[in-house]
Amino acid sequence: MNRSEFLELVQSKIVVLDGATGSNLQDSGMVSGVCPETWILENERTLIELQKGYLEAGSDIVYAPTFTANRVKLEEYGLEDQIAEINEELVLLSRKAIEEANIGSRKAYIAGDLTMTGEQLYPMGKMMFEELVDIYKEQVSYILMAGVDLFVVETMLSLQECRAAVLAIKELCDLPILVTLTFNDDGRTLYGTTPEAAVVVLQELGAAAVGVNCSTGPDKMAEVVRRMKSVANVPIIAKPNAGMPVLVDGKTIYNMDAYEFAEKATLLIEAGANIVGGCCGTTILHMNELAKKAAEHMPSEIRIKKQPVLSTERSILPIDIDGKFMVIGERINPTGKKPLQAELRAGELDLVLEFAEEQVEAGANILDINMGTNGIDEKEMMVKAIYEVTRVVDVPLCIDSSHIEVIEAALRIYPGRALINSISFEKEKFERLLPIAKKYGAMFILLPLSEKGLPKDMGEKKYIIDTIIARAEEIGLSKQDIIVDALVNTVGANKKAALEALETITYCKKTLGVATACGLSNISFGLPERQFVNSAFLSFAIREGLTMAIANPCQELLMNLAFASDLLLNKEEADIRYITQVSNHPITVSKKDEQTGKNLSNSSDRNELQNEEKTSIIYEEVLKGNRKHIVSHVEEAITAGEKPSVILDEMLIPAINKVGDLFDKQIYYLPQLIASAETMKTAIDYLEPLLKEGQDGGKLGTIIIATVAGDIHDIGKNLVALMLKNYGFEVIDLGKDVPSEKIIEEAKKHDADIIGLSALMTTTMMEMKTVVKLKNKENLRAKVIIGGAVTTPSFAKEIGADGYSTDAQDAVRLVKELLSLS
Repeated sequence: MNRSEFLELVQSKIVVLDGATGSNLQDSGMVSGVCPETWILENERTLIELQKGYLEAGSDIVYAPTFTANRVKLEEYGLEDQIAEINEELVLLSRKAIEEANIGSRKAYIAGDLTMTGEQLYPMGKMMFEELVDIYKEQVSYILMAGVDLFVVETMLSLQECRAAVLAIKELCDLPILVTLTFNDDGRTLYGTTPEAAVVVLQELGAAAVGVNCSTGPDKMAEVVRRMKSVANVPIIAKPNAGMPVLVDGKTIYNMDAYEFAEKATLLIEAGANIVGGCCGTTILHMNELAKKAAEHMPSEIRIKKQPVLSTERSILPIDIDGKFMVIGERINPTGKKPLQAELRAGELDLVLEFAEEQVEAGANILDINMGTNGIDEKEMMVKAIYEVTRVVDVPLCIDSSHIEVIEAALRIYPGRALINSISFEKEKFERLLPIAKKYGAMFILLPLSEKGLPKDMGEKKYIIDTIIARAEEIGLSKQDIIVDALVNTVGANKKAALEALETITYCKKTLGVATACGLSNISFGLPERQFVNSAFLSFAIREGLTMAIANPCQELLMNLAFASDLLLNKEEADIRYITQVSNHPITVSKKDEQTGKNLSNSSDRNELQNEEKTSIIYEEVLKGNRKHIVSHVEEAITAGEKPSVILDEMLIPAINKVGDLFDKQIYYLPQLIASAETMKTAIDYLEPLLKEGQDGGKLGTIIIATVAGDIHDIGKNLVALMLKNYGFEVIDLGKDVPSEKIIEEAKKHDADIIGLSALMTTTMMEMKTVVKLKNKENLRAKVIIGGAVTTPSFAKEIGADGYSTDAQDAVRLVKELLSLS
């Protein structure tokens, strides 16, 4: 099946996928703790009959049971050397199901199935991006040998892991790729990705369809589908659970029968899903009823015209040529900045991160990242900067380099949709960078330069613009992927420079319908009091339709004038934006710092005020998750006479409490929470030998924590363990896939106060009940708390657990409450 055939299928009908695999296999005798792949191969008729049933019920596509057959997960069972035959044999079982199914002339398809490995990617974990791509490539290669029609990447929590899987598949074949993620009740993934960001990034990367699976029942999934549809140029997938899991007579079941499931699944179709199926708890009967309902609906239209939009891992930035003016922050560029050059040569990024945060705070919508200076490995430093900057700010990045390999390295690991600065008509850049932009789904700034240099007149300039756009469209890009640089020259050398740039802006907006940008400071080069020339030109350019400028957002005169220009042009909500901007950034004209462009008198006054209000730098480092310098700051505080206990009680703990508060308010997400927790842990590891034991002579309490048997997901559990350690509890982390007997043995050995259990799979959550039973049998005094995506407060109560926590911060609260410490 090629992509055109796939789209033809999706446009002809509501495509029906299969239902659950894991929960049905468990009902057929698969016990937790075994390798699912080998159990299936030993009980192949069970799988074949299940998939035959789905096909005969109306499923158009069945997922080959290769879900966890990657090297990382097979290693846990000592089966990594059998990865080739396991994947090939599993695909063949689905092929047999199709051959045996009584579906007449209706065609059915097999999707090779990939999912997460359970290992966190750098910088949150140790696995590097390219290593994960290779892990997926290995599995994909064996699946291809067996023969599949398309691929699905499902039940994903991390957008970056989705990107790795999509790239792995794309680099080995041209088969259609479906990607589905799981979303929490707040409408974001565990890593904070919105439905819109997931669609934008993955469709531009090459996914043939994007959607949501697992997570919840069909009724609660409709809003996620609706949000995805709002930005989609590809079909949307919805594969919900059969409601929510409940415990009945000691068995986990889902509370939505087939008829209710199918009825409520129509909400997903009405919200825009062209492809529907079932996840946990769904059966052949569920799919039979779903297929009947799907046949009553026509597929929704798939939008052809693209929308110009950039994205981070967590949010999107729509670009509207008639909308608000935007700024690409220019300061992360070592040209003319000796302190930054020196830092980069030393391998440091402190100034880069400082510039990033300051520019975003000042109003930058996008940040330009340029590492071009001598004496460094530019590619290595660019990659390092991408990792670090995306950790501290949530705005899209503009990748700026004169070297093609540097741009590609950055695009490969950037977890969003980036902007390339820039692609000109110079032969090498024109021929090599356009396909790179297409491969990684990037937007790009079109720079109207050729091998000959600057265009000699407007005619040549328009020819270059038109030619690059035409070539971009030939390879599958569109005008909505392009931002044209107006190519501003200095008015000191060319008196018509401003007029020519304004004519370019007008041509691009009114004739081509393309967004525009410019390097603003070029216009005033060599002139005195440049801010006045820059600001005056900017107001003219915005009037002509300039979409964005590459500028220093810390120049308050410039920024306030831009907001005022939008106000006078009656742009939507410009009045509120202007009032907010000038209220926060009043103008005092004074001498500018040549290195930073900041207003010296304003920044001095403001810094003095901030210093009066500022909490300790240790607090700030934890709040921002800056682990690198935390120990040196703690050392300085101790040298200055601060007591270790004061550092802990008045700096570290209040900081992590604030982080928890920001997490609860959805201002921070998992990456920031982990970064802050790791920073605090680093400080505590240093302080621990210096801290005296509490008055009670010991720790606050001892906690045994584990992911239950059969479950290899431990991201949430690891964070809970880290947070509890930071609050002074002794935490013994047993890891993942831990047998119930082992958990009880360790709890008895350490006389634990708390046993913390985590599960992310419905097929393993009943192990929690086993642990509770064993604890009661052994008469242990420990209290049991549970957590994980599939668990609920009612489930905790039903199995006899003492508490349920929603996340790491809530786990700290719960433990304190159970131990009467709060």
